[in-house]
Amino acid sequence: MPRRAFLATSAPRRQQGAALIVGLILLVVLTMLALTGTNTSRTELVMAQNEQFRKNAALASSAGIERAISALGTVPAVPGAAPTVAADVELTPGEAERYTTTSRYLGDETNLPQSSANRFIGLHYEIVSDGTSVRDATDRQVQGIMVVATAGGAAGEQSVGQIGTGLP
Repeated sequence: MPRRAFLATSAPRRQQGAALIVGLILLVVLTMLALTGTNTSRTELVMAQNEQFRKNAALASSAGIERAISALGTVPAVPGAAPTVAADVELTPGEAERYTTTSRYLGDETNLPQSSANRFIGLHYEIVSDGTSVRDATDRQVQGIMVVATAGGAAGEQSVGQIGTGLP
């Protein structure tokens, strides 16, 4: 057999396994890319859920502020009095969102602008609301409130009731 014929027939025999190895390497690379993509999508899903839970905690905290404002008449308007606490209130029965509020009287302000003969007084309150949701999501909001009330007597004897008829 001539030398040229030997080289032509033996070269393909040496390369028969190379296609298999290259194919396996490409298959491993594609598998790694698929696993990485799956892991990334799972992580992003958990992050989106955590953000939703944080927003739910913020909504619970805001609801606590609103409910504490509506109950401000029950907070004693006496300097140094113990704060009024509404602890671990469910936002919706059976759901995980809860809030705890602390309302306290800070003091009063006389000589309000446009108040003739000191007929009105400003009562200052502070409300702190802590909202919680699942996965230990929390949010704290602090709200300062000034209620304009009729002045009448010594400190602590002001009326926090509604003045006038309010808005229609």
